Amino acid sequence: MSKDLFSRGEEIRNEVLGAAYVSNSAAATDAFSEPMRAFAIRNLWGDIWDRPGLDRRARSLVNLGMLAALNRPNELKIHIRGALNNGLTREEIGEVFLQSALYCGVPTGSECTRIAKQLFAELDAEAAKP
Repeated sequence: MSKDLFSRGEEIRNEVLGAAYVSNSAAATDAFSEPMRAFAIRNLWGDIWDRPGLDRRARSLVNLGMLAALNRPNELKIHIRGALNNGLTREEIGEVFLQSALYCGVPTGSECTRIAKQLFAELDAEAAKP
């Protein structure tokens, strides 16, 4: 069964985060980090992200709020891209960070907004390339 969870996890990761991210993540993995990577792929992506209780769009909303509250900027950037892939708009992402500012503090909301703005600029630059 864990092989099935791993395969399904990789499939979901590719759909949500993009093939380039997944490929780079795998390439950066070594013997020390492989157990953590495999654990996350099986349990987080292959099980939780595949449950029927929330759709991917809702999971992305929840993730952005939690990652903001926990001050996890690297994961936040990854999941902003995933949220866009899951159908959230830039405006909705901004609303998550405004709400985060209210509950977690203005510095948190401001930092999340800065990270999102930076990622949006990167995505716009990628899209503008011929």
